[in-house]
Amino acid sequence: MQWYLKVLKNYVGFQGRATRQEYWMFVLMNFIAVCILSIVELLLGIPGVLTGIYGLAVFLPSLAVLVRRLHDIGKSGWWFLISFIPFIGTIVLIVFACQESQSGENQYGLNPKFNY
Repeated sequence: MQWYLKVLKNYVGFQGRATRQEYWMFVLMNFIAVCILSIVELLLGIPGVLTGIYGLAVFLPSLAVLVRRLHDIGKSGWWFLISFIPFIGTIVLIVFACQESQSGENQYGLNPKFNY
């Protein structure tokens, strides 16, 4: 939960780097939240309303943590645009998000793994 809150507190922070753990824990918490909201929507008979509002609320933090994750592996944040290529773009971003951090410092800052 701390990783989720950390990303939300850094709402539109596109500078710096994000570790794999920070990124994937945020993705996991988003997935769980969407599943819970979907169940509530089904029970209340209002499909898409709560998940739509939630999606809008976390759009910028999700984009920011993805850009910081790309920075962590030494890629420009503009690589997120590859997601607009159907299927292949998503696969490329998943591969990037799973890669090990660049050790030490890169052009986007110090490695957050060792920057306590």
